[in-house]
Amino acid sequence: MKSSIHSRSSRRLFLRNAGIAFGLPWLESMNAFGSTVGKGAAANEAPRRFATLFMGNGVNPHHWGATNTEQGMELMKTLSPLEPVKDRLLVMKGLWNPTTIEGPGGHYPKMNVLSGLTVKQTTTDVEVGTTMDQVMAGQIGHRTPMPSIVLGTEPPRYSTDSGFTSLYSAYISWSSPTTPAPKEIYPQQAFDQLFDDGSKRRRDKSVLDLVLSEANSLRGKVSSRDAQKLDEYFTSVRELEQRIERAEKSSQEETGGQGWQPTVREPTFPRPGAGIPNDVRDHLRLQLDILVLAFQMDRTRIASMMLNNDLSQMNFGFLGNIKGGLHELSHHAGNEERLDMYQRANQYHMQLLCETLQKMDQTDEGERSLLDNSMILFCSSLWDGNAHDSRQLPILLAGGGGGTLKGGRMLDYSTQENRKLCRLHLALMERMGVKTDRFGDAEKALADLG
Repeated sequence: MKSSIHSRSSRRLFLRNAGIAFGLPWLESMNAFGSTVGKGAAANEAPRRFATLFMGNGVNPHHWGATNTEQGMELMKTLSPLEPVKDRLLVMKGLWNPTTIEGPGGHYPKMNVLSGLTVKQTTTDVEVGTTMDQVMAGQIGHRTPMPSIVLGTEPPRYSTDSGFTSLYSAYISWSSPTTPAPKEIYPQQAFDQLFDDGSKRRRDKSVLDLVLSEANSLRGKVSSRDAQKLDEYFTSVRELEQRIERAEKSSQEETGGQGWQPTVREPTFPRPGAGIPNDVRDHLRLQLDILVLAFQMDRTRIASMMLNNDLSQMNFGFLGNIKGGLHELSHHAGNEERLDMYQRANQYHMQLLCETLQKMDQTDEGERSLLDNSMILFCSSLWDGNAHDSRQLPILLAGGGGGTLKGGRMLDYSTQENRKLCRLHLALMERMGVKTDRFGDAEKALADLG
């Protein structure tokens, strides 16, 4: 099949061939191809994107947070890796989900960070509430080939505790009140989601090989600046493919094809196909890079990524002298050695977040960067993992929201009567073009983000 160049109403170009649609980044030469934009959007304005990044098992509350000073926002120890991007960062103090306070259960009732509604105590007919990312996907997801992308690193584990099913701990995104959105944990399959029918393409061929002729032709039709951007973009896609290939090969060689798996006692049911990288670091970075690429391609504008499940047993031994899984580390009981290990794991998550934000900031979309046009919500379902405390939650908001967010600040809601987390969700949904009178347990959006 001959490849060809197509445009969509989202103002993006796609190279098509052999059952794939290869999305291209924002180009200043776009109008030369007759592309149009959606109603109400400026011709030179890139779309807004939203992503949630979730870390399981809470934080060390002694070192999480920031203070506002005359010289600007000062980050506490856990957030210190975010120093290079702190001017694009809002540190939010005191937000919570009131529905998580009363009743039994330590972790599972808290897994409503994106819905705010009560988690049903059950081991069978689960119910959390449709989450804000999937509400947005339902209303504006038709503007892109994928309504949303849902990523993770760990499969569900199957057990019960205090009358709750552990299935709750494996999902933050729910497409209906009773249905979790399917979460892709395999990098190769996540990568293939970025193309219309990647499962049918030959595994020995790069996606670039399939559209090479049209890609070369396109270079001669755009400005020199766009031609350089295309070269950089194609290089980054190929490098990501090669990293996935190397990680899969390493996984098969070292673990007989099973790949890295979380250390859990209960049996798991991994999806068939490409393996999971043997190195946790590779797995995390690949999934985050796939998320960024999905935004860069305008394959989707809504994403969620669970860096690990709640109650995760992910091991951070690569940081040196760290023993036990993340959940075990969170229950440090004040022991200095274990608290130090937990702290370093917390900071590593902030390092990953910083790397991701910097990559987005280096992606040019005309007058703004990809980070300028995005809103990245980082959260956990607990404040103090050791005490299962959810009276406030660790919430970060990064990016510019298309010029609607003003970073470099700590926003303190801890003394406000109405400090519901769903007020933030309402504000973010509005910025994504989804307006509703209420969401979850909130009726009034936060008004001080910009």
